[in-house]
Amino acid sequence: MSTSAQFDFAPLLPAGLPAPAARWTGLAKYSFVGGNNDPDQVPVDGLIEAVNAVLKREGRKLATYNLAHGPQGYLPLRQFLTEKLKRDAGIACTPDEIMIVSGSLQALDLVNHTLLAKGDTVLIEQETYQGSLNRLTRLGVNAVGIPLDGDGIRIDALAAALADHKRRGITPKYIYTIPTVQNPTGSILPESRRAEMLTLSKEYGVPIFEDDCYADLIWNGERPPAIYAMSKHGGVIHIGSFSKSIAPALRVGFIVAPWEIMSRMLPLKTDAGSGALEQMVLSEYCAPHFATHVPRLTRGLRAKLDTLMEALNEQFGTAAEFEAPKGGIFLWVKLPDNVDTLKLYQAALAAGVSINPGPEWSTSKAHSSSRLRLCFASPSHEQIREGVAVLAEVCRKEFGVPARSSNVEKHG
Repeated sequence: MSTSAQFDFAPLLPAGLPAPAARWTGLAKYSFVGGNNDPDQVPVDGLIEAVNAVLKREGRKLATYNLAHGPQGYLPLRQFLTEKLKRDAGIACTPDEIMIVSGSLQALDLVNHTLLAKGDTVLIEQETYQGSLNRLTRLGVNAVGIPLDGDGIRIDALAAALADHKRRGITPKYIYTIPTVQNPTGSILPESRRAEMLTLSKEYGVPIFEDDCYADLIWNGERPPAIYAMSKHGGVIHIGSFSKSIAPALRVGFIVAPWEIMSRMLPLKTDAGSGALEQMVLSEYCAPHFATHVPRLTRGLRAKLDTLMEALNEQFGTAAEFEAPKGGIFLWVKLPDNVDTLKLYQAALAAGVSINPGPEWSTSKAHSSSRLRLCFASPSHEQIREGVAVLAEVCRKEFGVPARSSNVEKHG
């Protein structure tokens, strides 16, 4: 190994780069972070069969970029999606209105780079996906948070914000919403509110950016039609993903949009196509199995949510407040006001528990400072119970909550 000085790249780096990444040190012993799913529910055998069948039949097509199906992705997968979206979300679209992308994060990037410039304004749910917030910050876009209640985004607050911006001569570029199993709160926006949002969108000339990537994971399997499906005037871009329904590491998502805007996004997709093998395997597996796989997956997730809520009630009592989500993989938890979840995050991590602190998922640091998001899909039932017990112990030590009553010792 040479002892000479290493080449210094620092002076060559342009301004505005994100902070450097830390080295990966693995997941925490009790990991309640990220959108990871249940390892036991990945349909491994079905995927193996699908790989073998589709590679034998069509493997030679891998010699051509995009499998010779064009930049919007593998046609059989887009055809599967047209049927699925019609059945589940009420969306009537053709394969030409669908683009396959590398997870819904690439969908976010493509929509943002098509519509946004530095200094623009967007309206976004006050509690929302961290990936969306981070991207808007990096782009220098002003993200204005609209408060939520138990049914999702408050339409009165949205109307007030649109009117206020209009008075100031500002037209927001879009309204970003996660209407179906909201991240992180788990609410489902009722059909009536979706209709009101569309009315406001038309009145103010502001499109709706609908992120539906949790929509498959609803406990009772019933959902309102997608906002995209309800729109009579266009003006909606819809994105979704296979990350939550099949497996996150596959990195396959999709955009549904009218051709006039799709045609502007396509030139920005500069990766020469999302991974073809993943698309082939998903199409082969999903066509016969998706409709039976998802209810089985959601039953398993619902059982883990019950374990998490029981563990929180047992370990925290009334100190942890939460509404049971209507689906998905997250529980949004409110701890007493004196708990700073950014500080709790550090202390918990040192004890082997990783959590998502609320301020990273909100436009309002004050509102979210004592809140946290827990992913219950990935840990086992045993890890959920043990992890919550460790988290409660850290909360007691660091913040004095939950208070231990003098005559009851908790056995962890």
